[in-house]
Amino acid sequence: QVQLVESGGGLVQAGGSLRLSCAASGRTFSSVAMGWFRQAPGKEREFVASISWSGYSTYYADSVKGRFTGSRDNAKSTVYLQMNNLKPEDTAVYYCATRGSRFTSPWPHDYDYWGQGTQVTVSS
Repeated sequence: QVQLVESGGGLVQAGGSLRLSCAASGRTFSSVAMGWFRQAPGKEREFVASISWSGYSTYYADSVKGRFTGSRDNAKSTVYLQMNNLKPEDTAVYYCATRGSRFTSPWPHDYDYWGQGTQVTVSS
């Protein structure tokens, strides 16, 4: 059974930083791509970042490009999202997800397992 557990969310002032972690189990982590998504109240879940199986390829939503960095440690079966220069509009529940492919995708329906989410709140 695949399990994803996010951590690292919290309350931060605008301009601050947070680092999210997502620990995975139950799947050969080093063989699959991972994604980060977020969902704000009243809005649809949206793509934030994706990391290929090796970590060499990363993709970002335009809204976070240059501020967020995705990475992974396959030895620890963990994926990370470093978030810098946070803005109030980044406030959302952040989810990590995995898909049964080495290659990334920005579409939520391409991912088959999801974590429970971690709340990120950015105050102005």
